[in-house]
Amino acid sequence: MKLLLSEKEIQQKVRALARKISKDFSGREVLLIGVLKGAFIFMSDLARKMTTPVKMDFVRLASYGSETRSSGKVKITKDLETPLKGKDVLIVEDIIDTGITLKHLFRRFKARSPRSLKVVALLDKPARRKVDLRADYVGFQIEDHFVVGYGLDCAEKYRNLRGIYVLE
Repeated sequence: MKLLLSEKEIQQKVRALARKISKDFSGREVLLIGVLKGAFIFMSDLARKMTTPVKMDFVRLASYGSETRSSGKVKITKDLETPLKGKDVLIVEDIIDTGITLKHLFRRFKARSPRSLKVVALLDKPARRKVDLRADYVGFQIEDHFVVGYGLDCAEKYRNLRGIYVLE
């Protein structure tokens, strides 16, 4: 493994994202929806640094299995418990790769009539994009590498690493 982003770099970026999101949603409560399992650490750090009131929920989708490339098939394994109607919703994603999973999720949530629906992604890998999709907030744009750490995994390993590493 090769270090791509250090813990310090990640935390500086999370603070900057939290400031921007808090400013954009000033005076409003934001429902953060974490995409499990990869986004749980990022969402936790982001929520603690935000100055606006937040509520949280989680959704779990699968498109990788134990592979390092998305299968392109999206399976929902845990849906939300919170109604979205009339709420300011921010989907919290660890990484946008092909965009297929996130586009599926975005359409599904949009149909539930939120007041607003935006996306924050810690990592964006535009070279792999297969659908037209852009996050409203992006931490880092990265090259086409398979990365692990800070919640991201490969076959359920490496999530606990404090930095983000390229898996070689």
